Amino acid sequence: MSLIVASQLEPEFNAGLAALPFAPKVIEPPVGEPWLAAEQADVLVVRPSPEWRALRGAPSPASWPGKLRWVCSASAGIDSYPAWLLDAPLVTCGRGTASEEIADYVIAAIYLRAKDLAAASIRSAADWRFVPLGRFAGATIGVVGLGAIGQAVARRALALGARVVAVRRGSAGAVTPEGVELLGSVEAVVAQADHIVISVPATLETRHLFGPKLLAQAKPGAHLINIARGSVVDQAALLAALDAGQLAFATLDVTDPEPLPEGHALYTHSQVRITPHISSNYQAVRHRLFDKLSQDLTRFARGEAPSDIVDRTRGY
Repeated sequence: MSLIVASQLEPEFNAGLAALPFAPKVIEPPVGEPWLAAEQADVLVVRPSPEWRALRGAPSPASWPGKLRWVCSASAGIDSYPAWLLDAPLVTCGRGTASEEIADYVIAAIYLRAKDLAAASIRSAADWRFVPLGRFAGATIGVVGLGAIGQAVARRALALGARVVAVRRGSAGAVTPEGVELLGSVEAVVAQADHIVISVPATLETRHLFGPKLLAQAKPGAHLINIARGSVVDQAALLAALDAGQLAFATLDVTDPEPLPEGHALYTHSQVRITPHISSNYQAVRHRLFDKLSQDLTRFARGEAPSDIVDRTRGY
């Protein structure tokens, strides 16, 4: 019997899956209720759509996990889904598929802060003057969370002449790019960094990790960059730190909630740049997700385990 795969992804993507050599049967899950595909599918490919977000905190459907043998999230994080998603026999995520794009975003944010050529541009001879620029080479980049994204950021920063300090939760079997200085605590990283890059998953442990106490450890001229999840930063504490001069600037690709309510102070704060959760540039790297899922489906069809299995205890 052919493997039945219910996928929330685009028709072209799904057509590619259906064309795999072992000929899986690819179906579209019920519109608005993708979890109902558990009644007939072996594999459910999900994305963090509004339907899933609306069920966070709600009890699981009576039919869940049904016939499902595997749930695969197209996103690296699983915080956008209800907790009962993890009741499926196997849950994996799209870890690593967008890490290079997100790392490029981080480097762009650092350069935009250090070398703001738009602000330094002149429009007349009368404007001709020396404008001091910040530095990338020689700066200290602090990476909080040294997973796929953090490693990609570190490699770029080191190649550009920056010093990189980092902290990670666990080190067993983990890869540390050559040249990265691993420190013993988040506080130590924050205290030394000119640019603080947040790349940790959203869990109960990381909620408001960057609160008043941690932000108070930052250098007065520090630049905070959040490409993780909005919940990791206490936004009221962030505003207070910026207003008090404890931080110089914040680049936020993620907020809590998304989008922020109209009129929120972060929108118009002169020391904040917000982008609408675009750092993954996911449409440009859909082929990477397709390659990853194709390989995992092929392994699964052979009775082998797919990659990047989510740890139920850790939640990522």
